[in-house]
Amino acid sequence: MGKVLALDFGLKRTGLAISDDAKMFAFGLETVDSSKLMEEIKKLNQKEQIDTIVLGLPKRLNNEDAHITQNVLLLKEALEKEFPLIGLELVDERFTSKMASQSMHFSGATKKQKMNKGLVDKVSATIILQSFLG
Repeated sequence: MGKVLALDFGLKRTGLAISDDAKMFAFGLETVDSSKLMEEIKKLNQKEQIDTIVLGLPKRLNNEDAHITQNVLLLKEALEKEFPLIGLELVDERFTSKMASQSMHFSGATKKQKMNKGLVDKVSATIILQSFLG
């Protein structure tokens, strides 16, 4: 049984989170440079046996595409070509960055940690994955 990998994609960096074997819990992994994302997923797949990738789909409040939505859809196509045996799911990621910031605040994160965009991306990926896992 494989794990689920979640991606909070950005043009500069991408937050990663992974599930446990039972697919019940989400764990933040890291934030990677988006230009190295495919390499990182290949490494993770060899190590963790990923069977599903969950990709956050950015939408505006009125359900229209956000400025980065087309980039995410292009990434989806690239992932499907590169990893044809891995399932791919799109998940609405509205409010995840705000939820990540609030979560960090309530967990006692320092001001410096809250300003760390990479950490926010990793926490956002974890929220996306946990919402997918239910």
